[in-house]
Amino acid sequence: MDLFSFIDCANRTQSLSDLFDLLVGSAADQGFGEVAYGALNYEETVRLPEHPMPAIALNFPLDWRKHYFERKYYNIDPVVRRTASHTRPFMWDQLLKQKRLQAGERLVINESREAGLKHGVSVPLFGPSGRIAVLSFASRFNDADPVRQIRHLHALACQFHVAFGELSRPALDNRAITLSQRERECLRWTAEGKTSWDIGIILKISENTINFHIKKVMRKLDTTSRTVAVVKAIRLGLIEIPGLSNSSLPAETDVADQS
Repeated sequence: MDLFSFIDCANRTQSLSDLFDLLVGSAADQGFGEVAYGALNYEETVRLPEHPMPAIALNFPLDWRKHYFERKYYNIDPVVRRTASHTRPFMWDQLLKQKRLQAGERLVINESREAGLKHGVSVPLFGPSGRIAVLSFASRFNDADPVRQIRHLHALACQFHVAFGELSRPALDNRAITLSQRERECLRWTAEGKTSWDIGIILKISENTINFHIKKVMRKLDTTSRTVAVVKAIRLGLIEIPGLSNSSLPAETDVADQS
C-alpha cells in the first residue's frame, strides 16, 4: 500500500483498532510488521486494551511484552529514553553503535533481538504542549533493510499519529483553518519531496520566503514537522496531491526549517 492509499483508508477509518491494524498491515508490506506506539511524557487516556503505560498500542511478541513490562524495561529502554533527543527517525542498529549507550540500554536492544525483533526504526512524534510520542517498527527478518524503508515508515507514522489523535479527541475543524494560495503551493511542493531551495527556484522567490510560508502553515496546523503539516493538510482537505506515492514523500530538512 502506498502512502496515498494509506491516507485515504485512514481517513475513512472510525475505529482505533482498525486504524492500528491498517498501520500494521502497511508496515508489514515493507517487512516491518511489529509495531509499538507509545506516549513518553504524557498519559494517553485512550489506548488499545491491555497495553500499560507508556504503550498506547503494540503487537510485539507476547512473551517479549510480558518480559519487558515485568522487568520495567521502559525505564532503561534507549528508544524511550533517547527519543526526545532526536528530530528525525532513527534505527536501533545506530543506537548500538553509540559508545555512550549504557549497559542496561544495550541489554534491552540485545534481548529484543533474541525475542525476534531483528531490526528496528523509531519515529519521534512531537505534539502540542511539548507532548512527545514515539512509533517504532521492527522486523523479524535478518535481511530487513531499515535504511531503504525509513522514509516510508516515517510517513506512515506521522499519518497514523494524526489520525489516532483525531479519533481519540475532537478533530481539528478545517473550516477554521485557511491557507493562502502561496502557502498551499509551498506545501504541495513539499509533499513532492522538494526542499525550500527547490521550491524557491520553482516559484521564483527566495528560500527565506519559502521557509516563512511553510513555518506559518506549521503554526496553523499546530506542528513543528513539515511531514506532519503535509499529512494534516491532506487529511483536512486543505491541499490535494494527485497520485502521491512512496517515491514522492516530504523529506524532513534541517532542524532550523522544522521549527
